[in-house]
Amino acid sequence: MAHYDMILRGGTVWTPGGPAETSVAVQDGRIAAIGVDGDAGTVIDCTGLTILPGVIDSQVHFREPGLVAKEDLESGSRAAVLGGVTAVFEMPNTKPNTDSAAAIQQKLDLARDRMWCDHAFYVGATNANAAELAELERMPGTAGVKIFMGASTGDLLVSEDARLAAVLASGKRRVAIHAEDEARMQARLDERVPGDPASHPVWRDDESAMIAVKRIVALARAAGRRIHVLHITTPAELEYLSAHKDLVTCETTPQHLTLAGEEAYPRLGTFAQMNPPIRSGAHRDGLWHWLEQGVVDVLGSDHAPHTLAEKALPYPQSPSGMPGVQTLLPLMLDHVAAGRLTMQRLVELTSAGPQRIFGIVGKGRIAVGYDADFSIVDPQARWTVTEDWLASRCGWSPYTGMELTGKPVGTIVRGERVMWDGQLAERATGRPIRFEGTIAPQG
Repeated sequence: MAHYDMILRGGTVWTPGGPAETSVAVQDGRIAAIGVDGDAGTVIDCTGLTILPGVIDSQVHFREPGLVAKEDLESGSRAAVLGGVTAVFEMPNTKPNTDSAAAIQQKLDLARDRMWCDHAFYVGATNANAAELAELERMPGTAGVKIFMGASTGDLLVSEDARLAAVLASGKRRVAIHAEDEARMQARLDERVPGDPASHPVWRDDESAMIAVKRIVALARAAGRRIHVLHITTPAELEYLSAHKDLVTCETTPQHLTLAGEEAYPRLGTFAQMNPPIRSGAHRDGLWHWLEQGVVDVLGSDHAPHTLAEKALPYPQSPSGMPGVQTLLPLMLDHVAAGRLTMQRLVELTSAGPQRIFGIVGKGRIAVGYDADFSIVDPQARWTVTEDWLASRCGWSPYTGMELTGKPVGTIVRGERVMWDGQLAERATGRPIRFEGTIAPQG
């Protein structure tokens, strides 16, 4: 009889072929067998639970270095694994910006023995580093290049076509894009109504998003460069991008699929403020339509925490962004329970999709030889999001008090049981994610 390090028994396992009532065996951090008998050093009874491929959140802001009052790599990744997330891509708008080899290495060093989940770091494009990006994007542990076309938190901004073209001409990996048109937003600053965060989507309007998307698609096509447009908020953008899927992939967020401005701004005020904005219920419904049409490739939380004191400032002095890495999977499980989404589509958006788009090595599916990354959930659990469950340093969530169906029970990363039933392992063991084209030579 075969002996393994770990066996998960009794659960519904989401294999590449669909759900199966079977077992999964783990050896040396990787999936060793599916549907076999044997013994193991650790046997986990998953009766009544669903075993998903490890959820990959490909857009988080963990704020370290420089902004650690809001979040740091330890607290952000702790929130991630408590929410069932096994891997994250962290964004470059820290202080200093992650825009050089030294800055990338600094984050990798800061993450060692402190991050609970596996991780990769984006390098931020600037008006000065375009020539270096082809080399920077190949560094192990690097998720790729991130462009901010419109100003958001931090001072990373590349807004002019010539500068954008220079960035797209340097390197080969898919480039992640924050697509809002800076010139239009600067011209519309007077649309902001002091004290009224509901004016945020009036200022950063639909057209600012569409102008930027059309510009970056044209530039990407001229350069022959693949791009990934982040946090889409309008149905019109998704309709437009549906004609450019040979070159462009895209993301939306749980908050844009869940919140509607008509309810969110009166209830949450500045705590609903983010970039691009929470828009109307009609926008939200339109995003669901295009998600159902298959145009949306991935979900990212855009976890972007700020302190309670900062968010309590009057609009527009208040910063944009909200936490979300811990609630990404619970919110989407609730949408599955409500019939808005199938579990198969959720797996595609949070595991298989990120692996396909970004060329992640060894993750994104439950298959022999892949990393033993599992997000184990109880799809029937009914519960309420409470402050004492939240781990983000910012200490708040727009979803506090929300009743949900579906809850993460366990987070296993490379065969390590990092979280089970709300309890963390004794130590953080996250490692850099490996990507095609960035794997360091052996020996």
